Amino acid sequence: MKKLVLTSLLAVFAATGANAAINDNPMYRPDQGRFYSVTELASNTDNIDTWGLSEKFGYGITGRASLYVSTGLAEGEWFDAMGWGDFEIGADYRLLDDMNWKVDAYASYMLSPVWGDHQPFLDEDYTSYTWGVGVRAGYVTDMWTVAGHVEFNYLNTESFNWGDDGRHSLIAGLDGFLSLDSNWALMLGAEYTGMLDDQFDNAGLWTGKFGVNYNIDEDMFVGAYISGEMSHRTGDWEIADGMGFGVKFGAQF
Repeated sequence: MKKLVLTSLLAVFAATGANAAINDNPMYRPDQGRFYSVTELASNTDNIDTWGLSEKFGYGITGRASLYVSTGLAEGEWFDAMGWGDFEIGADYRLLDDMNWKVDAYASYMLSPVWGDHQPFLDEDYTSYTWGVGVRAGYVTDMWTVAGHVEFNYLNTESFNWGDDGRHSLIAGLDGFLSLDSNWALMLGAEYTGMLDDQFDNAGLWTGKFGVNYNIDEDMFVGAYISGEMSHRTGDWEIADGMGFGVKFGAQF
């Protein structure tokens, strides 16, 4: 009887330990049947008087597939200007889960902006619609992760307008995550966004980010980071005037 009880307890602890910890790791995904939430408050990189509050909420359908919705609000000049920035839905699927190597494919649909001080709700003169597909791949260990992603987007002024008026963009980035101990972790990332259409003359934007996270436990973390931008237009590089600041809170349940 004692052996049976001990075996059962070990099984419970093993199952608990197998749960994915939410810690801002770029290859994080929720376990089957679990929800997660990441709330972020961040300033604009070139105007710290403009702030955005965003929320991403997701659910693990299986151990490989998950869904999410995200949205964001923005304010500027101490609430003299306000707006509902975007609304996005997406799904991702883990194509490869082989020891340390992980590969995810994902797709998303976003409308932006939704509403603003000088814009009616989903007004056709302001709102754009974006379809996106991408792949994220990384090498994951108990202490560190290195991951890269490539994403293609199609943006137009109507959801299903596939005509010549649409725009195409490429997003590519690299992220690193390092656990210092059971609580503290560092993150570092760089991402490039560029337009693929000739009329934009190869305009692009580099975004860099460095942050520190504190893992309250396996189901909650808080983090703070700084970010900066460097734009690329007509062969010249221009560094943004200032830096951005942000804080995050993540939880799974």
